[in-house]
Amino acid sequence: MSDSISIEILKMALLMEHRGKAFYKKVAEQSQNEDVKKIFNTMADEEQLHIEYIGKQFAYFQKNHKFEAHFVNSAYADESIVNQVLSDTIKQKISGSGFEAAAISAAIDMENKAIEVYGERATNATDDNEKALYTWLTNFEREHHKVLLELNRELTEKVWNDNNFWPY
Repeated sequence: MSDSISIEILKMALLMEHRGKAFYKKVAEQSQNEDVKKIFNTMADEEQLHIEYIGKQFAYFQKNHKFEAHFVNSAYADESIVNQVLSDTIKQKISGSGFEAAAISAAIDMENKAIEVYGERATNATDDNEKALYTWLTNFEREHHKVLLELNRELTEKVWNDNNFWPY
C-alpha cells in the first residue's frame, strides 16, 4: 500500500475520533442528568485516548513509513462504561424520546461508520502492525456500538410500554 493511502486513512481515523469526542462532550454538556453526563463524558474520554493513540501512530508512520508495533494498555479496554450505561438507574433517567435518546441514536450511526472504516482497513491491510491497529479499533468501536444498541433497544421498549404502543 502506498504511504499516501495510509496517511489518508490515519487522517480520516483522527477526524472521526475528534468528531466523536466533540459530539459526546456536547451531549454531556447539554444533558440535565449527572449520571448521563458521566456516561457521555466517559465516551468522550475514550475517544480522546483513541486520538492520542492514532496520533502517535500517525507521527510514527510519517517518520518511518511503517506502522509501530501495536501496544494496548489493559486499562484501555475497561468495561466500566458498559456497566455504567446498562445500569437500571441510568435507563430510568433517560427519556426514551428525549435529547439523550436522540444522541444515542446518532452515536450508533457514528459507531457504525467507525466500524466500517476500521474493519475495511483491518481486512485490507498488508502490514501486520497496521492490521493489528485497525482490528483493535474495530473491536473497541464494536463494544461502544453494542452498548449503545442495547441501551437504545431498552429505551425504545420503555417508550412503547409507557405509552401503551404495544398491540393488544
